[in-house]
Order: sequence, then structure tokens, then C-alpha cells
Amino acid sequence: MTSRRRALALFAALWPASFAWSQQRSSLADPLRVGVDQALIDSGLAAALKRGFGADTGIAIKLEPGTALAILQALERGEIDAALTNAPEAESKLEKQTLVHDRQPIAAGEFVIVGPAVRGKGKGKSAAEDVLGVATSHDAAAALKRLKEAAPDGFVFVSAGDGSGTHVAEQGLWRAAGVAPAAPWYVTLKPGDNLIAQARARGAFALVERGAWLAHGGAPLAVRVDADPSLAEQVHAMRSFRVNHPAGKIFVAWIASAKGRRVAAKERGYRAP
Repeated sequence: MTSRRRALALFAALWPASFAWSQQRSSLADPLRVGVDQALIDSGLAAALKRGFGADTGIAIKLEPGTALAILQALERGEIDAALTNAPEAESKLEKQTLVHDRQPIAAGEFVIVGPAVRGKGKGKSAAEDVLGVATSHDAAAALKRLKEAAPDGFVFVSAGDGSGTHVAEQGLWRAAGVAPAAPWYVTLKPGDNLIAQARARGAFALVERGAWLAHGGAPLAVRVDADPSLAEQVHAMRSFRVNHPAGKIFVAWIASAKGRRVAAKERGYRAP
């Protein structure tokens, strides 16, 4: 059975029989517009899922990169057909309002704090130690608080400030730390600036998505804080309630299936949800 025929067979099982067969074929010929948080593009996860889905069903996908909050707004308005995002609180809010359909977990990842080694102030042994030592290496909120209190002048933390899943997670960490980020040490990047590239260029701290870091990170920075449950990342797929591209249900069903989750779990930085 060809991939196109497999797609149509799956479509017939998932979609109401009231659609005419000719309409099904015509609609399936149009690419499915999928909004994707930029970090999931950078990590390679979205491309891997697109390849797997296309190979298995023959259905074309058009990935539309953006930030999680903007993508969810576009999904609500019906400007895209489906979405892959990593901002669970915002997603859940739309789901409870029935503004998105078929929200499904597809991968689990992690955010990490990256940055340079920062030494303490003063003299003696304590001054030579990295201020983000063993005590804070798995406690993100404590690490941010410790960094603000103990880091010497010149420490910089960069933020995308763009409504991405990474930015949403970062804002939650500052609240948990009881720290109000502020200039001059807190820098919000310009629209379009790449968070990881800017952090590396500035030798700055940043909260980044692990999959994206594995793909594009490296010296002079390193992962300084990880493995904190508060840094857990949940990636979901969902479709719009305003538009009914016939491949929408097929896409969510496939990506949330064992096949889709296996594809996601093969990508560095992710595992099955």
C-alpha cells in the first residue's frame, strides 16, 4: 500500500463519513500548517516528526516557526491547523475553554541553565569556587538566587523575552526564586536574536531548551543547572477548533501514537512522555 493510500485509509477511520471522497482527496493535497515553537525547530525535533509523519502517511506538512504563546493565539484564531508547543499552562487554559482540540503529550524534555563558571568575591578558598556549586546544581530557583547574591559585578543573564516556551519557563523560575530580574545584569534580546547564539557570544547565563542546546550550544558556556523537576519540559500536539483540515486528526493521532513517540524519543534531549 502506498503512503498516500495509507493516509487516506487512516483518514477514513478518523474522519466523519459525511465528507465526500473527492473533498477528502482535495483537502489532503493541501499541506497541513503546523505552528512550532522555535526551540523545537532548533533542536531538530519538529523536522524529525515531519519526516516520520510524511514517510508514513504521504501527507505534506508546512512547519511555521514562532513562539509558543503567539502560536497558540494563531491556533485559536484558526490561522494554522495544528501546533507543537511547550507551554503547558497556556495550552491547558485554551483546552479548558475548548479553544483547541485533541491536545496530546508527544515528548518530554528539559530546560537547563547554561553559563560561564563564575567565581565568588573576596579572597581564599571560597573566592575560587564556582558560585553555582553542588548545592545549587539541581535547584534552579536556588541557583538564580545564589547567582544574584554571590556573583561579581559583570554577571549577565540573557532572556529571549518573546513568549516562547523557554521564556515562559524562565519567568516562572524568577518568581520561584523571589528575584526581580532587572538591568544592567538582565538583558532582554531583540526580536529575532537567537538566544543560544547570543548567550555564547556574550558569555552570559540563560535558560535554554536542552534539545536546542545539544544542537547549537557549547564553549565558552556549559550546563550549570539541570535535573530539577521544575525544569521539566512537556511538548504537546494539538489542532485548531476553528479550521478542520482533514489531516489534522491524522497528524495528532500519529504523533501521539507509539510510532510518533518513538521518533521523538530518538532525538537528543527528549524521551517518551
